[in-house]
Amino acid sequence: MARNPLLLIPNQITIARIVAIIPIVALVMSGDPALRLIALVLYVLAAVSDWLDGYLARAWDQYSPLGRMLDPIADKLLVGILIAALAWDGSFSALDMIPACAILFREFFIPGLREFLGNTQIVLPVSKLAKWKTTVQLVALGVVLLEPIAPELGLVSDILLWLAGALTLWTGWQYLAASWPHLSGDQS
Repeated sequence: MARNPLLLIPNQITIARIVAIIPIVALVMSGDPALRLIALVLYVLAAVSDWLDGYLARAWDQYSPLGRMLDPIADKLLVGILIAALAWDGSFSALDMIPACAILFREFFIPGLREFLGNTQIVLPVSKLAKWKTTVQLVALGVVLLEPIAPELGLVSDILLWLAGALTLWTGWQYLAASWPHLSGDQS
């Protein structure tokens, strides 16, 4: 008997990460430092759940096509929507918008590239560096969330955001380079 993928614990954790975006963003946009701290706690739980759902899926052999589809979407939604909220509330300086936009660009472009290549039966596997990229993005955004409460983290926040932007561009370049022969028609 096939298992209902919606009832698998790893998938429920992934879905909870997606749902958590709504209160996180609402709390950030409230402008209240106490509510921002609650948003940070929810965000950290959501970010940790990215590791937890994968760990449980492997440990309990609860893989599913739904989980494989939802997990990267949950990550991109969490990062992308939080970047939009942080830009809206002024948490990013004009210079911070450079890595923020680089992150958004790559997070939209590479899935589109994967979709295009999927139609040609070409698969771009997720690299270890891409997994680290996601981790650095999540940590960087957590520190940006914390910065108004702990202004002394300003430099750390900037460094992490730029590192996340650089890793994001580098991994995007790696995927583009790997797919180039299939895009250019030069597969010799």
